[in-house]
Amino acid sequence: MDFDLLIIGGGAAGLSCALVIGSGLDKPFAEDRKAGIILHQKSSHLQSALLMNVFGIQPGTKGTDVLKNGVSHLADQYPKLQQIAGERVKEVAEIDGGYRVVTNKNDYTAEKVVVATGYASPFRISGLEEYLIPHKKAKLSKNRVQLKNNDHLVKEGLYVAGTLAGWRSQYAIASGSGAAVATDILTSWNNGEHTKVHDKLA
Repeated sequence: MDFDLLIIGGGAAGLSCALVIGSGLDKPFAEDRKAGIILHQKSSHLQSALLMNVFGIQPGTKGTDVLKNGVSHLADQYPKLQQIAGERVKEVAEIDGGYRVVTNKNDYTAEKVVVATGYASPFRISGLEEYLIPHKKAKLSKNRVQLKNNDHLVKEGLYVAGTLAGWRSQYAIASGSGAAVATDILTSWNNGEHTKVHDKLA
């Protein structure tokens, strides 16, 4: 496999997931793991967002700045997590031992995949059609979709995060969803021992 984990989507959920995973890659249980993120950001709702009601973020912050700063934060703090920019995912297919992720430029294989691309319809990643359902927490008139999941898990090795997991389109909610998926994956790498990564003042 090219990756132990590949995250699809560079919005609030995807970047939050990547940051938590990145922070865990130096732990003994994850030091040999290879993780990456395909930074698909053009469809992120943060492109048009003005953040006024998010804890810890200066009111009036533009969503575009959050996206840009998030990518820099990830690169600066957790360079072991590979960033793949300028590619759009076209297909996710199950293979023996994991998944094949096909972009407009390359093919990748990964044991685990997190899909965090947003809930817009039509959904443009093939191979996941059997899991698509109408979004349970969005107006019917918006024609939003989600992937069927149980606590973010679609099926073994395949996770969904953010609005595509059925959460409302709120920055803090999507970020928390991505972070939650990351801690589930770290827990699985840590032989099922519940795992989170906290930094503390000395």
